[in-house]
Amino acid sequence: MRCDYHDRGVCRSCTLLAIPHPDQVAAKQAAVAAVLASAAPGVRWLEPVSGPDHGFRNKAKLVAEGSVGEVSLGILGPDGRGVDLRECGLHDPAIATALPRLSAVIDDIGLIPYAVPTRRGELKHVVVTAAPTGELMIRFVLRSTHHEALLRSRLPRLLEAMPTTRVVSLNIQPKPAAILAGEREIVLTQQDSLRMPIGPVPLHLPPDAFFQTNTAVATALYAQARAWVVESAPRTVWDLYCGVGGFALHAAGPGRVVAGVEIAAGAIAAARRSAAELGLDPGLARFAAGDASAAYDLLPGPPDLVVVNPPRRGLDPGLVAWLDACPADTLVYSSCNPVTLARDLAGLATWRAREARLFDMFPHTDHHEVAVVCDRS
Repeated sequence: MRCDYHDRGVCRSCTLLAIPHPDQVAAKQAAVAAVLASAAPGVRWLEPVSGPDHGFRNKAKLVAEGSVGEVSLGILGPDGRGVDLRECGLHDPAIATALPRLSAVIDDIGLIPYAVPTRRGELKHVVVTAAPTGELMIRFVLRSTHHEALLRSRLPRLLEAMPTTRVVSLNIQPKPAAILAGEREIVLTQQDSLRMPIGPVPLHLPPDAFFQTNTAVATALYAQARAWVVESAPRTVWDLYCGVGGFALHAAGPGRVVAGVEIAAGAIAAARRSAAELGLDPGLARFAAGDASAAYDLLPGPPDLVVVNPPRRGLDPGLVAWLDACPADTLVYSSCNPVTLARDLAGLATWRAREARLFDMFPHTDHHEVAVVCDRS
């Protein structure tokens, strides 16, 4: 992929852009295999999964900067000022098409962009998410509710300019800190989540939900996890850190109980909605809001297979100890951090990593996802 922003030195986020994409994937594979070598001896590596090297990001998280009527959307430069990246080649085509229209609406409405150096203004970020269908969710991150009435009054104008938009929300983030979003979410549209079909599963994303930013590679990740589940033929599957239920719902099958736990109540509501849309028996698809460490008290069990998809920090020591002693005989671990993955695998003394696969979620960077399936040693 060629990028004018990179060539001009305006944005260097894609640190590996000068390296051909196949070479990037090969280097990531070698690096992650080296990190996991001692924690997963004898693991069989499957062929890495990669997708397009451009137009793959289903979510654009853009800093708002500039002045009223001339708002830029991009990233912050070293001086704390905005660097406009509306034409970034990583964006999903639906987002690329929408951004000029969205920018025009923002300028027309007269939203006041937030200035980091002076800590003045209202509009901090704009987050645009695209479903495979081309439908959009737009989230305005504001310092206060000062612009709420204005945005409500101009919502018809926004929806007219971008007719594939299904969800518009305001997030209130009053802190002068490098935090993307705050705790309060105000949904302006009748629809409060974006329908995100992934393979055979219709996921639903609320504005504050986590989801992999590369739809094509995420689809392959869920398909791989499902293949491991089918191979194991468990009666009960637990999905810890389940988010909107992606792994659990892909693991569903005749007579099989799938259950997930996630700290975010909105994500759990979305998982239940997807389960209902799939026609799953409520007794066979159970989702609970809570901490992963409390799964045994929240989910129907005991589990035969456990899926874990923790944040970058990996698993808490108590959860590692629980997994080591739990009755499950198969463990699927999806990780975005090979260092904490290696640490956790080393701590799982009763488990043996059997197969692993690299998923190139983030071309042109060192980041990636790794999935490992483990059996009892």
